[in-house]
Amino acid sequence: MTVAIQTTPLNATHREFSAKMVDFAGWDMPIHYGSQLKEHEAVRTDAGMFDVSHMVVLDIEGADAESWLRHLLANDVAKLKEPNKALYSAMLNEQGGVIDDLITYRTAWGFRMVVNAATRDKDLAWMQQQSEGRDVRLTVRDELAMIAVQGPNAIAKALTVLPADWADGVRSLKPFSALPFGDWFVARTGYTGEDGLEIMLPAEQAPAFWKSLAGAGVAPCGLGARDTLRLEAGMNLYGHDMDETVSPLVAGMGWTVAWAPEERDFIGRKALEAEKAAGVAMKQVGLVLEGRGVLREGMTVVTEAGDGVTTSGTFSPTLKCSIAIARVPATTGDSARVDIRGQLVDVRVVKLPFVRNGKRVFE
Repeated sequence: MTVAIQTTPLNATHREFSAKMVDFAGWDMPIHYGSQLKEHEAVRTDAGMFDVSHMVVLDIEGADAESWLRHLLANDVAKLKEPNKALYSAMLNEQGGVIDDLITYRTAWGFRMVVNAATRDKDLAWMQQQSEGRDVRLTVRDELAMIAVQGPNAIAKALTVLPADWADGVRSLKPFSALPFGDWFVARTGYTGEDGLEIMLPAEQAPAFWKSLAGAGVAPCGLGARDTLRLEAGMNLYGHDMDETVSPLVAGMGWTVAWAPEERDFIGRKALEAEKAAGVAMKQVGLVLEGRGVLREGMTVVTEAGDGVTTSGTFSPTLKCSIAIARVPATTGDSARVDIRGQLVDVRVVKLPFVRNGKRVFE
């Protein structure tokens, strides 16, 4: 049976802007608008925008919403002391593997969550199952589109096309906070390692807003630049750098696990405690290849402590060399070798991220 490919409210707009379209997790999405490299550089040096309307916006209400989320997520939404604050977290299975990584906002009406497009069906099924017997209402907001505006000039350029009376509110946003403006929701979050906004808005208003941003000098960017940007920023991609077989402790997400208070029994806690007590065997690192060759996902990483694997890899436009995220034995030092087509090539092992705010981070 052929499954119809899904489209976002901006599909026709992408074609107007001469996008090269590809199938991404069952969605017809732009990979680039002529030059992935130029789009990457626009975000690092100025401002670019991405259609992320394929992601799932979910509103969560009900008397048990907070207690349910405290059980469902490895991070603790009780940290969100007031509305419009956001939290990044993993949602785990009982074995401590990552079902998905997501952002949750506390709102005036309850909570809002944004989850990955590729994991939509399994995420919603898992949440529905875990909410049985609780006063929790889940509402998927498919009538909303979502546009990410990213880069050092992203907020300034977005403000030139957003309503003037929103300006003070948007300027006052701190990272990982958001504000509702009627049926729009403006968050200071992103997936590029740059400053910027992720804006949820009614689907029918998205094409005009996209064109307004383009008119203000914000470059349309596709999934190609999104991937090189997030990899430079050391940000995990679900299904590559972590999945249901990988714990957050191995995937560089230990900082997102809220161990206190001890009595909070989140799903997967016992498995993570056992893994921690035994000593976490693997760790996530960055690899830098300063010579020739390109690091790709799935390559064997040879270290004195044993073998690991690259989980994401690309040529870095900012650093002008190849980089990868890798899972290696916990005692791995600062050098390793990667098997590239049968040849062992020397790489440096560095802490993530590679790039922050347009600048190289590692020594």
